[in-house]
Amino acid sequence: MKIAVIMGGHSGEREVSLDSGNAIAEACGALGHEVVKVELNGNLESLIPEIKSADLVFNGLHGTGGEDGAIQGFLKSIQMPFTGSGVESSAICMDKRVSKSLAQNKGIKTPNWITLDKKEEIPNSIELTYPLVVKPSREGSSIGLSIIRDSSQLKEAVNAARQHTGVVLIEEYIQGKEITVSVIGNETYPIVEIIPSNEFYDYQCKYTSGMSEYLCPADIPENKTSDIQAIALQIHTMMGCRHYSRVDFRIDNNGDAYFLEINTLPGMTSTSLFPKSAKAHGISFNDLIAKIIQLAIEDF
Repeated sequence: MKIAVIMGGHSGEREVSLDSGNAIAEACGALGHEVVKVELNGNLESLIPEIKSADLVFNGLHGTGGEDGAIQGFLKSIQMPFTGSGVESSAICMDKRVSKSLAQNKGIKTPNWITLDKKEEIPNSIELTYPLVVKPSREGSSIGLSIIRDSSQLKEAVNAARQHTGVVLIEEYIQGKEITVSVIGNETYPIVEIIPSNEFYDYQCKYTSGMSEYLCPADIPENKTSDIQAIALQIHTMMGCRHYSRVDFRIDNNGDAYFLEINTLPGMTSTSLFPKSAKAHGISFNDLIAKIIQLAIEDF
């Protein structure tokens, strides 16, 4: 099979996408597939002949343009099968205010939050308990994210987030553990607990080797583990995701899990969490890529 691996793009996660794409391409080659690397820099139309020469597109993009339904809509319009979630699901999951609202409506715990639209004035006071997390509603990799301790820091944090998005999400910070659950098909893999060396799991901690410690399986009681994995699979399903995703949570000091966001195209770099979880489940990186390809083939 000939596989086109799309990578790059124009989001703040471009470099991460290039790393993911190259790792995916190498795995596809090792699996015996013919591979064409497609680096996205802007003009999609010019890439059609290269993309159409393949049997399947493996989407290695991250962030805006790659994870929000845009590339999915383009690939659907030229009738190219691709890995990962479809147009509507990608758009829903990329927007944290939408995905949090849907989860909350199903009784799933998520930190209390408000949103500020692009031109909305920053209020002098908000009915949320500090500390707060301020972040773009439609970005990944902790880009534009701040943790603030009091109202004096709010304006600067909102302005920082607005550099990356029109809508800013402000939510209560849950003291406790940061964890993530990988979902593939109808199965969940071992939970990864993240212990960053910085105050929070920022871009540097995510993509710099040695900047974070990972426990997999996470140090969570077995009954809690199965409950959280069930919630992650429920979120994956209710958001209409397909093939694979990664669901992020905070666990408070009482052991309750709070849904933060769902990633429809988790990172596939050497420091990425999804491959770590698969490895703890006894699945190599190449076998993980093979499984995603097989799930996409079944959707043809």
